[in-house]
Amino acid sequence: MMHIARRSLLGLALAGTTGALGLAGSLPAAAEASPAYPDPNRPIRMVVPYPAGGATDVLARLVAQKLGEAWKVPVVVDNRPGASGTLGTQLVARAAPDGHTVLFSIVALVQQIPLMNLPYDPLKDFVPVTRVALSPSILAVPRSTPASNVREFVELVKAQPGKYSYGSYGAGSSSHIQGSLLNLQGGLDMVHVPYQGGAPLVNAMMGGQLSAAFVDAGSSRPHLPKFKLLGITGTQRVSWLPDVPTFKEQGLTGFEPLGWFGMLLPAGTPQPVVQKFSAESLRILALPDVREKIEALGLVPAGDTPAEFAAVLRSDAAAYAAIIRDAQIRLN
Repeated sequence: MMHIARRSLLGLALAGTTGALGLAGSLPAAAEASPAYPDPNRPIRMVVPYPAGGATDVLARLVAQKLGEAWKVPVVVDNRPGASGTLGTQLVARAAPDGHTVLFSIVALVQQIPLMNLPYDPLKDFVPVTRVALSPSILAVPRSTPASNVREFVELVKAQPGKYSYGSYGAGSSSHIQGSLLNLQGGLDMVHVPYQGGAPLVNAMMGGQLSAAFVDAGSSRPHLPKFKLLGITGTQRVSWLPDVPTFKEQGLTGFEPLGWFGMLLPAGTPQPVVQKFSAESLRILALPDVREKIEALGLVPAGDTPAEFAAVLRSDAAAYAAIIRDAQIRLN
């Protein structure tokens, strides 16, 4: 049996530092001369290491369009799926650090560190730019479940050993990690049932094949009224689910991290380029129409500095590594 946990707004305490993830020493000082960026004769390639059509792809295209309009250069979204996102990610890790190749990734970037033999180091081979959007997870159960909050659900499962299961949208995913964390903290024996994506997971829930599931708030939003929602990850409730309390409110810890979508550049990218990309990204993410489109996806608009994003990457990596270790999660 595989057991684990996921996502965070933890520790944005490094806002005063420059650079990212300890790479500041390897980046040229802002005062050094650097070529004009972006080069008007070269496109910017935004690599999405997942298939077209998903939330990652939709967000990347939204940002790419706005960047292209602002900088008057083509910003091309390049979908490079494969090997759980590692193929496209490796491509960016090996790209020239000139700001013309950017990675549009998700929280799995750091969750995979203890789970896979990666051909790159997520904490050393990239310079964070900003998070674009945040995505909470929700513990959903069938409406017939005789529990109205997480504590009651834990007691229900404890009282009937061997009866309950929880689904996830993939082995090693946030929902798998969060379900495993609930097992650990509650002393539960729920069996993990992985599915290939959020849609099959929601269908299984609606079909009564699962006792519970950690579902993604964004992709599952249209179906949430069909379930009883017991708790949400993060440190605060979301505006469109004001009656769903956080796990923290209910006395459970470790569920503070949130899923995120964010942009990173190859390590060694000059600091002036990183800062220009960051400043323009933050301007775009503050636009009302951009925020509306992000919220329409069931996501929370983000926008943080490279230093803040770097702090999140470090804290998320440490939090997930600890859960994966304690839950003894392995990918077959």
